[in-house]
Amino acid sequence: MQGVVRKLMRSISISRTQTQFRSQVLGFRSYCTDKVFVDIGQPTPASHPQLLKDGEITPGISSEEYILRRKKLLELLPDKSLAIIAAAPVKMMTDVVPYTFRQDADYSYITGCQQAGGVAVLGHDCGLCMFMPEADPYDVTWQGPTAGVDAALDAFKADKAYPLSKLHEILPDMISGSSKLFHNIQTATPAYMKLEAFQKQASCNNVRDISVYTHQLRWIKSPAELKLMKESASIACQGLLLTMMHSKTYPFEGMLAAKIEYECKMRGAQRMGFNPVVGGGNNASIIHYSRNDQKIKHGDLVLMDIGCELHGYVSDLTRTWPPCGSFSSAQEELYELILETSKQCIELCKPGTSIRQIHNHSVDMLQKGLKDIGILRGVGSSSYHKLNPTSIGHYLGMDVHDCSTISYDRPLKPGVVITIEPGVYIPSSFGCPQWYRGTGIRIEDEVLITETGYEVLTASIPKEVKHVESLLNNFSQNNLRATTS
Repeated sequence: MQGVVRKLMRSISISRTQTQFRSQVLGFRSYCTDKVFVDIGQPTPASHPQLLKDGEITPGISSEEYILRRKKLLELLPDKSLAIIAAAPVKMMTDVVPYTFRQDADYSYITGCQQAGGVAVLGHDCGLCMFMPEADPYDVTWQGPTAGVDAALDAFKADKAYPLSKLHEILPDMISGSSKLFHNIQTATPAYMKLEAFQKQASCNNVRDISVYTHQLRWIKSPAELKLMKESASIACQGLLLTMMHSKTYPFEGMLAAKIEYECKMRGAQRMGFNPVVGGGNNASIIHYSRNDQKIKHGDLVLMDIGCELHGYVSDLTRTWPPCGSFSSAQEELYELILETSKQCIELCKPGTSIRQIHNHSVDMLQKGLKDIGILRGVGSSSYHKLNPTSIGHYLGMDVHDCSTISYDRPLKPGVVITIEPGVYIPSSFGCPQWYRGTGIRIEDEVLITETGYEVLTASIPKEVKHVESLLNNFSQNNLRATTS
């Protein structure tokens, strides 16, 4: 019996050894064939294959496109000039709690780096040179790894890279060899502005804002950028549609704000493009109302101006509707004026037209319409600007009000995305018939300028009165649960 036991134990021991050996061999093979990645503080194709394809620096944007952007910027920069673009800083909400970080659009556009603290330098001689913050062991423990010099070269395809601590040694010579400097004033940092070489250039009036060039590049979107913008718009449209259906049961500004944010993030958006405007009743007449803390009274309209951000590209749209399910006659009359203005202005969107021209047409329409309704006493009245002090639209892209240095008089080109957002905002104290007072209505769509005209990126959200009322009244709570499940 003992012999049998010994033989059995020997067999088990051999089996264990063979299993361990096979495990080691398999483990070695697995290590050799799997992609090994280092966490650089943001998604990469190796760490997030569900987000990025091979060759992409950020989702949807390849390294080739980033390199082409740098080449185009260098072509715009005068000879012997240097561009210095700092990353956005971390902003603190309390002494230990930061606000959610969002990268400066120009820094992101040129580098693809989504982290704070770096400085990018672009020049004809140096190419792209990145100065990267050095990882602090304490910060790594609490916040995780961040991109360093190796990531700047390997992931972001910089031509040169140095630790940020070397900036004061290396950058002065680069500045001294330049005849003119350009930098991003919005994110300028003392790390380079206090350098004697920079101060000398500034004293000679040789320092300019880089946005005069970066906005030219960002104004016309590439096919890859437009794909992201269309996806961002689609997410926002889906989220707002479900929020509109939700509003009849939950007529609270705060709940609707929470609902839209939930729906957008569940569909892949990283954040909202801005704090949602959810104005019920008189609050809708406050153009950028954002308290979102009131219950919407039965019979009042609610104006929701929302947008989300998808991998650096934002959406922006507005709809106004009655959560109770039907417009009053006065609300419908005013709404139809805004709707018709929206339609006509969108029809004007084509290459060669400018936002200013479209805006002027909207002013003519609204002034005449408001006079006909009885809200204004005469066409051309200065009172009109109290009811609508806004432009008909703005450029849209990486920022909500994108490319701010590009004039609204500039003729539109294919690849430019704008908003068309006619509205009226009547304070409770305004001298007009009682039933119009305290009313705010805006209809906003995203419009892509194409070779032959336009494409409305937010067309899936209803805005006809009959369609809006049908949406609100033909979906029961059971339908709503089924749609959102």
